[in-house]
Amino acid sequence: MARCRCFTFLIALGFALPTLSVHADQRYVLTSTEQNLHRDSWKLSGGNWSVEKKALHGGKQEGVDLITIDNGVLQIDVIPTRGMSVYEVRSGDMRLGWDSPVEDIVHPALIDLESRGGLGWLEGFNEWMVRCGLEFAGHPGTDEFEDGAGGTTTRDLTLHGKIGNIPASEVEVIIDTAAPHRIRVRGIVYEKFFYGPKLKLVTEVSVVPGQDSFRIDDTVENLGALEQEFQIIYHANFGAPLLGAGATVHAAVKSVAPMDAHAAESIDSYATYLRPTAGFVEQVYLVEPLADEHNRTGAVLHNAAADRAASMHWSVEQLPYLTIWKNTAATEDGYVTGIEPATGYPYNRKVERAAGRVPKLSPGQKRRFTLDIGLHRGEESVKTVVDQIKSLQGDHQPIVNREPPRS
Repeated sequence: MARCRCFTFLIALGFALPTLSVHADQRYVLTSTEQNLHRDSWKLSGGNWSVEKKALHGGKQEGVDLITIDNGVLQIDVIPTRGMSVYEVRSGDMRLGWDSPVEDIVHPALIDLESRGGLGWLEGFNEWMVRCGLEFAGHPGTDEFEDGAGGTTTRDLTLHGKIGNIPASEVEVIIDTAAPHRIRVRGIVYEKFFYGPKLKLVTEVSVVPGQDSFRIDDTVENLGALEQEFQIIYHANFGAPLLGAGATVHAAVKSVAPMDAHAAESIDSYATYLRPTAGFVEQVYLVEPLADEHNRTGAVLHNAAADRAASMHWSVEQLPYLTIWKNTAATEDGYVTGIEPATGYPYNRKVERAAGRVPKLSPGQKRRFTLDIGLHRGEESVKTVVDQIKSLQGDHQPIVNREPPRS
């Protein structure tokens, strides 16, 4: 059967979403291995919103698919070819994203994850949010683990796993016909290996027209007949103009620790940022968050003027750990910070397993992960969301560990 390539597919709806029927949601399949279908170019619009898909060309991004959701306030770029990562979010003078030295949105076929001692993942690292996982995440290195047949296996793991470099097998756009008429881009990504993991990621990026917030809603499922370890880190990366000298990250902190001796030297300033500094060596801090009575927690990054901010909220039942990655290097080398809710910390899986931070999925079991992200403008709006974090902190004094955890 010939592959379906629909080079141009345009639907223009001459109305805003509230005029839609309240019957079945509208669904548009853009990519499907089951249907042997792929649309290179596609657009759907409805007055105050649009969803557009295009194929990128030139250099290492040749053949990469990019979907842009515009809800009238936010423009969100999703990359189906790269595990449904979110490349960038824009809203007026605000941006969630960063200026990576890697400028192309690199096709996974051109990335060798095992190169440079397992650091090949960095050859494509430029997204605002990339998932690390699913079989493993964190630092490269050798891991020894049970092979499921009663023996042990030794394997060299690469940086941050494979899921961010696997193209989605199924991609569709869904328009909710019932209020508030949420716009959804849904993808399915499989991480499968013979004599290995059989994991399925169903991921959805969604937004309501006119709102300055959006949601990432993921489900990870074990398709295998045996219990399966998994890890996931939501590696959300922020650069200028939100990040700058004097920028601050707020989190409700039960405890914080440096990841290594170098980070320990600056533990007292882990929450504030320097200007771009040539030769800066990354610093990583490991946070155990506090949560409210509903197990919700959050983090806020605001600029030095405290009049622009981004917030992230999630459940500690789903993602009990938070990593703050500070890389305030020269702009040319990648001036960026990562705020990373996760199932664990970014040590090699061998270390994480020994610390009890590698969860398992039973055969057929599913785990859900939801992140709510907001953009905030003006001093009052920023103060409100920061006060929410301070309320979570309450009278609890954070435990500040001045030495890295023993591994």
